[in-house]
Amino acid sequence: MLLGGKHGIVFGVANKRSIAYACARSASAAGAHLILTYQNDRLEKGARELAAGLPGEAVAVRCDVSTDAALDDAFAAIGEQMPLVDFAIHSIAYADRSELDGGFTATSRQGFATAHEVSSYSLTAIAQRLAPLMPNGGSLLTMSYLGSERVLPHYNVMGPAKASLEASMRYLAADLGPAGIRVNAISAGAVRTLAASGIGDFSKMLDITKERSPLRRNIEAAEVGDAAVFLCSDMARGITGVTLYVDGGFHVTTL
Repeated sequence: MLLGGKHGIVFGVANKRSIAYACARSASAAGAHLILTYQNDRLEKGARELAAGLPGEAVAVRCDVSTDAALDDAFAAIGEQMPLVDFAIHSIAYADRSELDGGFTATSRQGFATAHEVSSYSLTAIAQRLAPLMPNGGSLLTMSYLGSERVLPHYNVMGPAKASLEASMRYLAADLGPAGIRVNAISAGAVRTLAASGIGDFSKMLDITKERSPLRRNIEAAEVGDAAVFLCSDMARGITGVTLYVDGGFHVTTL
């Protein structure tokens, strides 16, 4: 029960196969009281059902990170439900499907801006509103991927967006550290999620990972969730500004 009695928010729950939900499941099993956020009306019913199905106490709140007004509304609702927050997990990323096809050189101005705004800046926007809810310190965690530092097929504009996310994580760690708020990232290996299905040749990527990673297997979303529990718990109280790889060791291999 590493998170027993703690209150946390998991941003970006889309469906039961998402990494965000895997993190919510692990955190709930570790004793946390949770708020799960969802993007829009289309996802509301599913998010509420997922929250109700967790073993611990959980509620769902709408949170669209694309505008400041929507974020302010979301945090007003969060503050009513959870005036004090111990940890938050940011698992939000988006790029237009067309930007993942072809070469990176073809990236559009709008596609680049959208990927960075949703996938990277949203962490900073959330941190701005989250810090006042953490007067006693806490943990903010985000989800990255190896494409932030290596060129991976079909990842295209999401590579620079994730690199920006990791840099933002480090700057936020420096800014928020004096307040006792730790900020870290998990670089998760390839996991078969609905979001990942938009990446071309994803099945081939899974095969390569299984063949070359030191553990000779693909990771499971639950392993990312369990690592998230550790980083959000007091066991990781001395860790901030770090990207933790949960990828079976694939990051140490050559492509």
